[in-house]
Amino acid sequence: MEQPIAHEMAKRQREIGVAEFFSRNRHLLGFDSKRKALLTTIKEAVDNSLDACEEAEILPEIHVEVIDMGSDRFRVIVEDNGPGIVKKQIPNIFARLLYGSKFFKLAQSRGQQGIGISASVLYAQLTTGKPARIISKISPNDPAHYYELKIDTQKNQPLIMTDEVKEWSKEHGTRIELDLEGSYLGGSQSMDQYLKQTAIVNPHVTLIYTNPKAEQLIFPRAVETAPPKAVEIKPHPYGVELGTLMDLLRATKAPSVQSFFVNEFSRVGHGTAKQICQGAAILPSTKPAEINRDMAEKLIKSIQATKIVAPPTDCISPIGAELLEKGLKKEINAEFYCAATRPPNVYRGNPFVIEAGFAYGGEQLADKSVSIYRFANRVPLLYQQGACASAKAVMSTNWRSYGLSQSQGSLPIGPLTIAIHIASVWVPFTSESKEAIAHYPEIIREMRLALQEVGRQLGSYISKKRRMHAESKKRDYIQTYIPHVSDALKEILGFSDSDKETVEKMLVSILEKHRGELKDVAMENTEYNEEFARIGKGKTSDDDDGEERSADNGNGEDCKAPDKKKNAGYQQTL
Repeated sequence: MEQPIAHEMAKRQREIGVAEFFSRNRHLLGFDSKRKALLTTIKEAVDNSLDACEEAEILPEIHVEVIDMGSDRFRVIVEDNGPGIVKKQIPNIFARLLYGSKFFKLAQSRGQQGIGISASVLYAQLTTGKPARIISKISPNDPAHYYELKIDTQKNQPLIMTDEVKEWSKEHGTRIELDLEGSYLGGSQSMDQYLKQTAIVNPHVTLIYTNPKAEQLIFPRAVETAPPKAVEIKPHPYGVELGTLMDLLRATKAPSVQSFFVNEFSRVGHGTAKQICQGAAILPSTKPAEINRDMAEKLIKSIQATKIVAPPTDCISPIGAELLEKGLKKEINAEFYCAATRPPNVYRGNPFVIEAGFAYGGEQLADKSVSIYRFANRVPLLYQQGACASAKAVMSTNWRSYGLSQSQGSLPIGPLTIAIHIASVWVPFTSESKEAIAHYPEIIREMRLALQEVGRQLGSYISKKRRMHAESKKRDYIQTYIPHVSDALKEILGFSDSDKETVEKMLVSILEKHRGELKDVAMENTEYNEEFARIGKGKTSDDDDGEERSADNGNGEDCKAPDKKKNAGYQQTL
């Protein structure tokens, strides 16, 4: 009897290893082009170094070297002064995908999935066949351990090619070398730009970078204090889903549902836990193992109906408006800087903070779209700008209110760099490559509010600058005619040449004396004309949320018609 085809098909079924999957789908991790692969490798190594230094409360000093070996092959070297890695963990950290501690930790960190640096090792292995070379030391009294590693893609296990002790003059730290295929180009999506932006949002870091042209660039630290260490928290009940709740109930060691909520979640005391149980019509003393699916659904509904304090925010470490502004000043040549940090907010039970900073004018181009620097947990995001919540927030803000030109639904035009940073225990990226932030309404709203807060400072500056420019032009115009007035007075009154010079000096003195008054009147006239132009269009100025507000002059003061006597005096002076 002929065997059914299903048996033959069954023989071909086998488990897919995670390393094998990503070796065939490396584009998911940011290795979809040679240029991007080089950037991603440096990004993952630098991010790991920064996280390690900050967790150990060490001011980071990171050396990045990229050597062009020809034929689209590069050697990437990243060395830090971090705490080092214990010997037995080195192979797993660098040569095993989905291995790490950050995935389970609800505290701000750059890495999240345990994929990054091991994915870089995998890419280097696939493109050049050479192993990764790692040396690490944990203290001056301990030896430095040197490994050469590859990844067994079928088993997702490290293949140790070399394991030995080496002399290393460094007291503590880690160094990794990778040979890989890549392409080096400058521009907005280059590794040069990544390191520059990293220096902006990490003002406590010193970066020493040697590019493939053997040119060394140093990004010195701007502050001598490390950011506050993020404290790990438990999940918040508002962010838990049905399946997750059931898994937690099965895994908990708590003797009752009430103690389960107290022990497994943040911001839940005994009274709140009891209220949740009562709302679900479940006895607080019920054993967690006895909770079935229907009961779990009732608990979810009761959680949403119960008022629970927002999660703590010491689990996140924002940059701060002052330091963000310092970072922008350090790396961008502009004439005006400002920044703001929003109060903490929550999405799906995860606390987050949005920060925004502007650098305006200077050497930046006035006829081009603004530059957007996007950051997540102090990490620059250089790709997929159009798919990111940050770009959505920028394009949906009314920039004309702040003195910039903008077509509807597009980026504003002007000499401006916009920095937007989200700090969170879990940043909702759109993919494993961590290049864009998902469009959560709560996040986009906070981003817009941060942009508006900083935008008001920018608008005030631009408005004052324009008024000063207008006043200066009028003053220069008056000075142009002072010699002609002196000539006329000489002819009418019969002045001598020396008298004419005296008259000119007197007129200049009068102009200087009344400069302040002229400035005030000119500013008032400019405000009046701007508001009159808006009224002429049949509407008053609106805020960015579409709510009507009284027309103002950009400084929070109501615009009024200028005093006629002042205007008369101004005309008479002219």
